[in-house]
Amino acid sequence: MTATAVEVKTRRRSAKRRSLGVSPLILVFVFVPFAVEAVWVFWPALQGFWLSLTNWDGLSAPTFVGLGNFREMVSDPIFRTALKNTAIWLVLFGGLSVAGGFGMALLLQKERRGVGIYRAALFTPVVFSLVVTALIWRVFYQPDGLVDSVLRGIGLGDLIRPWLADPDTALYAVIVPALWRQIGYVMVLYLAGLKAVDPALYEAARVDGASAWQRTRYVTIPQLKGVNSVVLSVIVIDSLRSFDIVWSMTKGGPYHSSELLSTYMYSTAFQSTQLGYASAIAVVIFLLALAVILGYLIRAFREET
Repeated sequence: MTATAVEVKTRRRSAKRRSLGVSPLILVFVFVPFAVEAVWVFWPALQGFWLSLTNWDGLSAPTFVGLGNFREMVSDPIFRTALKNTAIWLVLFGGLSVAGGFGMALLLQKERRGVGIYRAALFTPVVFSLVVTALIWRVFYQPDGLVDSVLRGIGLGDLIRPWLADPDTALYAVIVPALWRQIGYVMVLYLAGLKAVDPALYEAARVDGASAWQRTRYVTIPQLKGVNSVVLSVIVIDSLRSFDIVWSMTKGGPYHSSELLSTYMYSTAFQSTQLGYASAIAVVIFLLALAVILGYLIRAFREET
């Protein structure tokens, strides 16, 4: 083999190594965030799973109790109430957020004069913190506040009651301001998805004589599968970690009528100092979120295959 042939072969091997190699900059961008997540997210999560198997007050050494905390949940009436309220919150908050956000996106997707004002108005509550939102709505719910005044003005004064102090209405009264904030966020996600739908599909549907409802059902909704996955994940996570607005408005009361798993976990950990039991509640919240999201993703994957 001549020197030229050897040189060409060596150059080819070097080029192949360079093509298969990974840039150090890419490695930095991948491993640095992973290291940060490992320290601040993954490791504390693993510690939480371990603490759920212990009895710990935050001061003395944890005592291993196995599944004792989870067995205690079965006979804990407050936990059962919090679990039921969380399920109600997930269905109402999640369902109405999706329906409201999708409906607003359909109404405001076309570029018309003044449509930006309506979009901004619906999105404005999203920029407020949940604590600020809770304080605003506490004023609305006060006796003779905005809610009572509106009901009197439309002739429904008989419905007036102490909204946040009544066990029958406290949970639903808290869901309303949470929806007020969430619908605008879901609307923006769906607006982004609607922009990606090919207009030619709508034109073809119109030519075939499809009505507006049929175009929405058979063209728009199937084209939003990816957005639906994102929206579902956001809704489930936001529902199960809803804490700020509930704690700021009712602290889970009265008589635990608006208690969620998140608020019960907080009060158990930092008021009752039962950190092992609170960690077990956190594990339940994690498993619920994982079950709902994975269930939807598996179903969506089966429909596509």
